[in-house]
Amino acid sequence: MPDTTALPKYVQTAELLIREIASGRLADGARLPPERDMANEMDVSVGTLRKALNDLTDKGLLERIQGSGNYVRHKAEAAGVYAFFRLELVEGGGLPTADLLTVERHTKPSDHPEFGASKEGHRMRRLRRLSGRPAALEEIWLDAAWAETVRREDLLESLYYYYRTRLGLWIARAEDRIGVAPVPNWAVKEFEPKPGTPVGFIERWGRTNDGSIAEYSRTWFDPDVARYIARMR
Repeated sequence: MPDTTALPKYVQTAELLIREIASGRLADGARLPPERDMANEMDVSVGTLRKALNDLTDKGLLERIQGSGNYVRHKAEAAGVYAFFRLELVEGGGLPTADLLTVERHTKPSDHPEFGASKEGHRMRRLRRLSGRPAALEEIWLDAAWAETVRREDLLESLYYYYRTRLGLWIARAEDRIGVAPVPNWAVKEFEPKPGTPVGFIERWGRTNDGSIAEYSRTWFDPDVARYIARMR
């Protein structure tokens, strides 16, 4: 079971739908199934589904027509909790979740780029899943100036949501650099590529509104499970 605190069920449901819309698996103008059928298919209560649909309506991704149904409306940018999360299943979509492996405070490694005001950072290592499938390994460094301690029981599956709601930190934009790198030696068995195997690799610098870098991360993803997607419209 994941060690992190799960997001509310209606948020998870909304995020899954947002990612299905963004990937094109739910086409613009498509009519969604009846709410009761949809709730059964997604294994949530009708009340939870309706909260999720209300969230999508507020974001302009859904038009709810009385007596007719719910219709998908694409937007240039779907501003969900995982708006900065660029990995999708190879076939598209997939709900991101995370298993927290470790969270520790360390001196920032000398081979990492310089960022933030502190010489130390909180290092979080996670196994990322997409709709339950092990898809990526993450190593995230949060500059220690933002928090004296980071407790594993406080962390949420969406770190950016945790930053906003618990630390008052907003990641306004991110710079990603994509390449290939060997799987690290701390990889868990559930991640199918073995340590040393070349896989997809993402370096990310997370910046605040004033442009300062609060977070640096590295992600190794299994190309048989996931792909990196950036959509421009």
